[in-house]
Amino acid sequence: MENMTDGLSRWFYLGIAGILLGMFFIYRANGQNKSKAMENGYFILVLGLVGIISEWTDFATVLLFLVILSGLILLVEKLYWAKIRPHDKARAHYIHYAREFFPVVLGVFVLRAFLFEAYQIPSSSMRPDLTVGDFILVNKFTLGIREPLTNKVIIKVNDVKRGDVVVFKDPLVRNRDLIKRVVGIGGDKIEYYNKKLTINGTPLDYTEAGTYTYTENIPPEGDIEINNQKFVENLTGVKHSVITWDKVPAVFGSEVQTFPNSQNCQYRGNEGFTCVVPSGQYFMMGDNRDNSLDSRYWGFVTDDAILGRAIYVWLNLHDLKRVGLKI
Repeated sequence: MENMTDGLSRWFYLGIAGILLGMFFIYRANGQNKSKAMENGYFILVLGLVGIISEWTDFATVLLFLVILSGLILLVEKLYWAKIRPHDKARAHYIHYAREFFPVVLGVFVLRAFLFEAYQIPSSSMRPDLTVGDFILVNKFTLGIREPLTNKVIIKVNDVKRGDVVVFKDPLVRNRDLIKRVVGIGGDKIEYYNKKLTINGTPLDYTEAGTYTYTENIPPEGDIEINNQKFVENLTGVKHSVITWDKVPAVFGSEVQTFPNSQNCQYRGNEGFTCVVPSGQYFMMGDNRDNSLDSRYWGFVTDDAILGRAIYVWLNLHDLKRVGLKI
């Protein structure tokens, strides 16, 4: 995980600036609840709070904080402030805007935490089926209703299965999410040699599907054209495309990190590896097998890191024909 002592990000300082600017606008509004200055002040103030709190937690927790804060203000208003306030006196501006914010933030929180969420594909690790610039819709309900803070399942719906494309919390970088394909579930023995998977002693079937070429920026060379071999992999009944590049090995052994339960894996240099997946955990790999930082390098994914299953591409500004593509 990213170390907290690495320094605060620019969003933290922008958040402080937003709070100060928002308070200035609120002060200038002079108690006029529906004035533009007051509206802008609260909008900037909330953005500032989001920037600061996001330094230490994810956006779902930020939303929960805002729900609780605005809800508490409304609760105190109902139980105490409303009873002692003179009838001819207007509500304080913070009560007015808590009433405005609460239903909106609560609705977004419920939708995002329990039902659906949108993500953007940031890298080439899931090519050829998912490309840079794809905006994907993730179904969070289908893998169970989870407690917002710990992300542990409280109501089970469906199990995570081999072949699922899932979004999960990055085990290395705080507040960052990744998307990969599940190739192993708890108890599975995963072998990967000659760039082909064997699961529980049974080699997967691969069908040649031509080539796949794309351009990637690889420092220090810059933009290079990568010519891949394309295959259809039958992952225990889930058929999907994968690509491999003949210029790199199956795994860069020198890049493998020490991770929890790493004793479950044996690496044979750059040739490949064998791993037994611990119970309740998963082994993830990108479909772009030679351009993906995945479980080969940083280990297994725990169930409480799972955020949801990708279901559709809902937008790609560079290629509108991809809109509606089922994952």
